[in-house]
Order: sequence, then structure tokens, then C-alpha cells
Amino acid sequence: MTTTSATSSASSTILTALGGSGAIDWNSLAANLAEAQFAGQTGRLTNKSETLDKQISDAGGLKSALLALDTSLGDRVRSGDLSPQPALANAAVAKLALSGSATPKGTYTLEVTQLAAAQTLASPPVASATATVGSGTLTLRFGTIAGTGFTENTARAAVPVTIAAGATLSDVAGAINGANAGVFAYVANTAAGPRLVLKGQEGAANGFVLDAAEDAADPGLAALAWEPTGDAARLLATSADAAWKLDGLAMTATSNKITEAIPGLNLTLTATNTGAPTTLSFADNTAAITTVMQDITSALNELVSLVKAATDPQSGDLARDSGALALKRSLSQLAGSIVMPNAGGGAPRTLADLGLSTQRDGTFAFDGARLAASLKADPNAVAAMFTNGIHGVYGTIDALYRKATTATDPGSLTGSVNRYSSQKTLAKTALAELVGKQEALRQQFVTRFAVTQTRVSASTSTLSFTQNQIAAWNKSTS
Repeated sequence: MTTTSATSSASSTILTALGGSGAIDWNSLAANLAEAQFAGQTGRLTNKSETLDKQISDAGGLKSALLALDTSLGDRVRSGDLSPQPALANAAVAKLALSGSATPKGTYTLEVTQLAAAQTLASPPVASATATVGSGTLTLRFGTIAGTGFTENTARAAVPVTIAAGATLSDVAGAINGANAGVFAYVANTAAGPRLVLKGQEGAANGFVLDAAEDAADPGLAALAWEPTGDAARLLATSADAAWKLDGLAMTATSNKITEAIPGLNLTLTATNTGAPTTLSFADNTAAITTVMQDITSALNELVSLVKAATDPQSGDLARDSGALALKRSLSQLAGSIVMPNAGGGAPRTLADLGLSTQRDGTFAFDGARLAASLKADPNAVAAMFTNGIHGVYGTIDALYRKATTATDPGSLTGSVNRYSSQKTLAKTALAELVGKQEALRQQFVTRFAVTQTRVSASTSTLSFTQNQIAAWNKSTS
């Protein structure tokens, strides 16, 4: 409702209250006069509130559309299907994971001849879980065990572990774990009785021996000590390096988790295939990249349509909104913006290199031939544009979303929503104050009209009495 129509409506109701029937509705007249007094202000505030509601809704809608694009693209990139996916003919041999440091390609052979292993050592069984084992000091020394020989790694310090009097196997395990020496200890309740089990780290150089210096007054701790010349049955597993071949080249690693086995690929070895090399290859990602660029183009056009409607100079509720106009400018520059600033000479650097182009009307179009040319010239560089880093396609869209929704920036969409919401609160408060003032004025009119009504009633009674007397006189003289 406009301010003029609100005032006109109030005037009409006043005339109605004055009545054509000869009787005045004093209460309605008081209410209508009070409403007419504030009709202009009420209309302006109501119109402002309605406009603010539309502005908040439109700005929020643009934020939601941006978030949907940012989230869906991020999920797609993180799924990994936009990078050349590794595949192993014998999947039991290893687990594969792209590291993101490079875009691997080609075909390789992988042969695993030995898995990395950790030394596992068990103590002799004791009578019960509550049996004490003596006190003193246990010392872990690290190195390589070969048969009955031990070559200590002097670069790695020995770790002494103090065992207090009255300690059980569980206490000993707790003390060893508390030393953080890279050896994990636990108590296994075997058929023969509780046994202390020690597990080291993977790698041949992570073997260990256990020395004991027991308290002569509280003996027994020496039973836990072990070295290669001792009871061989106590050595449940020997530490070892992983041994494997890539394209026939022999390699070793201290762990089954191998970082950058080839640039861009990490391996976790899980089984051996000695004498039967398996093939490692990378799937073609051309179709996936083409599809995602088509999807991005469609999503951007939906966003452009929303922005265009919201910022229309004639009908847009955000025609002069700084956040919406900033987003409009960013979208117009998107196709030509550099998304890979560190790309080498001749490598794709912009979204235009991936087939995205801007039309005269501000919408986007997808040029499949342009993308195909980029993929043919440098498929690795194209794939590198679809990573989860700060640069690339996702990084660019994510930066666009974050810039448009930064709460501390008054020129962002979030800044606009916050500003409009604050104005809406002020308008709501002002309307409430007007309602209070209008009611107070109505009460004043009611009080004044009560006196007027009494006087009018008295005058009407006097007039009626006089009229009746005149009528009586006229009748008696006729």
C-alpha cells in the first residue's frame, strides 16, 4: 500500500464514521482520526519493511546459489575422478592414493618381494596377572637383528624404563608405553598364563633388545630381558624393511607406506607378488573433466540469471546493492581470470582455457573444442586445475563465494543482509512506536468525544422537547 492510498483510506473511514444515517459513531470516529494522523508514516514504514524483506530474500538467495555451486564443485573435486585415477591389476598387492604433488600418468610394473615388518617379542608366562615381577630398570636398545647377531644403532639413544617394587606385568607395560620409545607393550592372557608383548616399529633398523638391571633385594626382572642369543621362541616376528620393484628397479623402504612412489602417487603395500609383477596404470579423465565443465557452465548461468533479475535497474530489489553489483562484476571477469598463477609457459591458466566463455548478455557458454585442445596439448596441466588447493577451478569458485559472504565486509552479500536486517529491526521498532502513539491519540479523542457526545445528547433532548411543545401548541389552536 502506498502512503497516498493509506491516507485516502483513512479519510474514507472518517466520512463513514460521521454517517449518513444521522447518527455519529464516536468510537469509530476516534479510531479513524487517530489512524489518519499516522497513516502517512505507517505507510512509509510498511513499504520500507516490505522492500527490506525482498532485499534480504534476494541477497540470501544469491548466497545460497553460490554456496550450492561451491559445495557441489568441492565435493566433485574431492571425489578424485577429475584426476587420472590409479589402477592396479592385482589390487591385493597395494592400496593407491594420489598425493596431489603432481599428476601421474603412464603405465608401470609393481612387484613386492617383502613387506615391512615390526619386531614382536613376548616374555615368559607368569603365574597370574597379579604376580609381581621384581623391580629395577629395563633398557631398550635399538638396531638390526640378524640371526643371533645384534648391530646396535648408536645414533639412537637407549631408553631406560624404571620398574618399581611390586610391579605386575600390566605395570611394566604401562611404564614402557609411558617412555614413548616407539615400542608398544601390552599383556596377553595366553593359555600358559599372562605374557608381556612388545611391538616395535616397521623397518629393519627398528629391531630391539631388552636389558634388565634388577634390584638384588627384589629380583625377578631379569626374566623379562631378551637378546638374540637367548630364547628364540620369544621372538614372534623380526623387524624388516619393505622390498619392492618399480619397473624392475629394486627399492626398499622402512615402512609399507611409501610416499611419492612415483611423483603424485603414494603406495601402501599390503601383500607380496614375487615373480608376478602387476600393472599400475592411470585412467583417462577426459570425459569427467568435460562433464564437470558443462555442469559448471550451467550452474553459473543459473547464478547469472538470479543476479541479473536482482540488479535490474527498473525492477531489481538489489539494483543499487554493493554486494550484488560486486558479484555481478566478478562473474563478468570470471572466464578470463587467471586461476593457475604458477602454470608454466603455454600451460592452461584460465577458465577460458577450459572452454568457459562469457557472452555479450553476461551469460556463459561452453566451448568443447577449446577444452579438447587444452587436454590434448597438456592433460596433466588441465588435471592440475581440478585439485583441492587454493589455486585452480575449485579454489577460484571458493574464493568467489568467500568474498561474497564475508561478514566483516559491508560490500559483500552478507554485509548487505546484515545491513538490511538491521534496518528491518529499526523499521519494526518504529512501527511499534507508531502503534503506541496512535492508540494514545485514539484514547484522547475518545475522552474528548465523550464530553461532546453528552452535550449533543442534551441539545438533542432540548430540541426534541421544544419541537413537541410547538406541535402541542399548534394542535390546541387548530
